[in-house]
Amino acid sequence: RYVGFGPPTELSPPFVEAACEVMRRNVPDDTIHEAFAWSLNLVAKILVRTIVEGSTVVMKAINSNSVRSLKRAIGTAPRKSRTTYLLNVQVGDQHISPLSWAIESGSMKVADAILRDILTIRADRARYYYGVDELWKRHPDIVKKLQEDAPALLRTLLDGLIWRSHRTDNSERR
Repeated sequence: RYVGFGPPTELSPPFVEAACEVMRRNVPDDTIHEAFAWSLNLVAKILVRTIVEGSTVVMKAINSNSVRSLKRAIGTAPRKSRTTYLLNVQVGDQHISPLSWAIESGSMKVADAILRDILTIRADRARYYYGVDELWKRHPDIVKKLQEDAPALLRTLLDGLIWRSHRTDNSERR
């Protein structure tokens, strides 16, 4: 979740130094200083690595609430993995959903664009791609989530879904 805020990684070393200096001034034991500095440096390195791994162009577009940046970010994605780019970012062993992050952070323009992109039918020479199955798999509670957190996006979701009857009449679906 921290990655989504896009914190600057160059502020980690000065923060660690400042915290260690405060510790040096208030605690007389050198062993405690070394242990504190070592552990804080380790935590800072882990955070920087997490930020760097999780700062994808899609997440940056969400943070800036820029549909244009989002379209540029996913414009080069292959059709078969485009939906995955919009539904899953892996940081270490954690998985973040850019769609959920956009909704939770209030980036409604980008969340709308993400839903529209997922629910667009695309094709290449081999097959058709329609991200609704991946959407339901990743967010089985998407209707409830939109109803509670982003009711304006419900129309986008429902407009993008395709209803298909199992009944036929004169060899046509009804």
